[in-house]
Amino acid sequence: MTIHEAQQKVDDWIKTTGVRYFNELTNVALLTEEVGEVARIIARKYGEQSFKENEKDNSLGDELADVLFVIICLANQTGIDLENALRENIEKKNNRDKQRHQNNPKLK
Repeated sequence: MTIHEAQQKVDDWIKTTGVRYFNELTNVALLTEEVGEVARIIARKYGEQSFKENEKDNSLGDELADVLFVIICLANQTGIDLENALRENIEKKNNRDKQRHQNNPKLK
């Protein structure tokens, strides 16, 4: 699925099942909540915390998809073409950081 297709699928879902988009402020709050759920899994799976018994079925992939869904909602409701924005962002990073990371002794 392309990013354009993902944006269209989310928009279709919102219009048929979700009734309407939450306002942008609500979606930013939801994004923060979803990122927190990703952080919780990372802290337990890769960090020093352990899972509670009822958390063992939490899926990192599912939580990352929740983050992506809310990001797509925000892009859709603010008129952002995420595929184009990502392309431009990668180009910016390529130009700005061409040698920066390769010359960073901390990354060797």
